[in-house]
Amino acid sequence: MIRRALPLLVLALLGACTTPPRGHDDAPWVSGRLSLRAEASPTQVAQSVSAAFELQGDGHSGELRLSSPLGTRLATARWAPGLAVLTTSDGESHFRDLDELSERALGEALPLAALADWLAGRPWGGAAHAPGANGSFEQLGWHIDLKRRAEGWIELRRLAPPAVRMRVKLDEPA
Repeated sequence: MIRRALPLLVLALLGACTTPPRGHDDAPWVSGRLSLRAEASPTQVAQSVSAAFELQGDGHSGELRLSSPLGTRLATARWAPGLAVLTTSDGESHFRDLDELSERALGEALPLAALADWLAGRPWGGAAHAPGANGSFEQLGWHIDLKRRAEGWIELRRLAPPAVRMRVKLDEPA
């Protein structure tokens, strides 16, 4: 079940960090579209998915809803300290946190601590980074392309195999 939901899990993990930290109850909903392409690796086939998303919360607690272009709910991810739950048509999967969820789904943990900063358009303070053109930068083996951020577009690319590319289009650019 986890491998089948891989694109949704990645989108949930990346989307989980798109808002600045604040309490889940008073956080506004953020919406947009996500497109993900994960190249094949020795343990999984190439995967691609696009989804609309609605997000409330931050990297500590929140909820992410993913829907098909026709509005069908594909998955809901909910998280709080000590628990992450993914609900799909196959049922619920429970994890200690978003790091464990990504580790189990992908075979490695995504740099979740850095994602909130990346999607806010800045390097994460916990590691060195290399600046690039138009405010873009590289950090932790990822290229964060911000040249169209003012229009609501953000692109993340993992530089090492297996390559992962994600494009985010926010409904209301920050």
